[in-house]
Amino acid sequence: MLKGKVLTMKFILVTGGAGFIGSNFVKTMLYKHPNYKIINVDALTYAGNPENLQAISDNHNYSFIKADIRDRQRMDELFLTCNIDTVVNFAAESHVDRSIEEPEVFLTTNVIGTQVLLDAAKKHWKMNPSDKYSKEYKPGVKFIQVSTDEVYGALGETGMFVETMPLMPNSPYSASKASADLIVRAYHETFGIPVNITRCSNNYGPYQFPEKLIPLMINNCLKEKELPVYGDGMQVRDWLHVSDHCTAIDAVLHKGKDGEVYNIGGNNEKTNIEIVKLIVNTLGKSEDLIKNVKDRPGHDRRYAIDNTKITTQLGWEPAYTFEQGIKETIAWYIENTEWLESIASGDYAREG
Repeated sequence: MLKGKVLTMKFILVTGGAGFIGSNFVKTMLYKHPNYKIINVDALTYAGNPENLQAISDNHNYSFIKADIRDRQRMDELFLTCNIDTVVNFAAESHVDRSIEEPEVFLTTNVIGTQVLLDAAKKHWKMNPSDKYSKEYKPGVKFIQVSTDEVYGALGETGMFVETMPLMPNSPYSASKASADLIVRAYHETFGIPVNITRCSNNYGPYQFPEKLIPLMINNCLKEKELPVYGDGMQVRDWLHVSDHCTAIDAVLHKGKDGEVYNIGGNNEKTNIEIVKLIVNTLGKSEDLIKNVKDRPGHDRRYAIDNTKITTQLGWEPAYTFEQGIKETIAWYIENTEWLESIASGDYAREG
């Protein structure tokens, strides 16, 4: 401990911490806050991979519990036994294509799972639990709902998403996330639970499940396989490096004003076809691998985040340029082909 400085201990429940963003966040927090205890809860569905966390598996401030956030009894037990004072909820089904095929899975996990967590927090954080309508909670508690810019719907050729825009989701996935956001807001307004909601743009970086655009295209390029591009490939997304996303959530956790929503964007608008061609050219492959396929139903045309609120109020800014981030990301996947093969074969799931 530094002389004259008191380090505050926190017990943080990270849900979905074996997934892409969650695992990066767990490692970021253990590195930046070595006095914090991180309890990682993940059901280890298809996108949850224990290999993502091998580097910190023996850290004495880290523990992993395999559990489903929809399991009310299990969540109550965790709050009761682990002294949790903070929740960062990443746990979610998150792939739009899968949500079109199986909407019910997305609704139960993303909406009901979030509500179960909120109930557990409400029950165990009360300063006066005998008063069921009391809004008094222990100091230092926080519930952070990690959401997506997709809840806003689609933009035209101009304009950007701001936190005050109405929610107009267009896919079962984004509808389930918008619903969860509204439940979180309602628990703040009705019961006084200290909450923040973060809405990020498209993430990229190491350990991303290879059904997503960037790792899928890298993996297929390395194998000289076809590169499927929806429609004309001119859908625009704002790309955010996962490390920048993690530091933004850290800023919200420590500085965010109760009840506020914060948009997190990388200031990197790119079309899908730009991304694919960049990967192809970086890897020295032929653009003949690119194949335009039928567009998916309800495919939003453009997303763009206005991150003015978080940059001005909390002092966060993205550190990565897209050029730097994509170069490092491609290099990471080239250096970690065994990880990619483990995903493709399903071995990671058997190991978990």
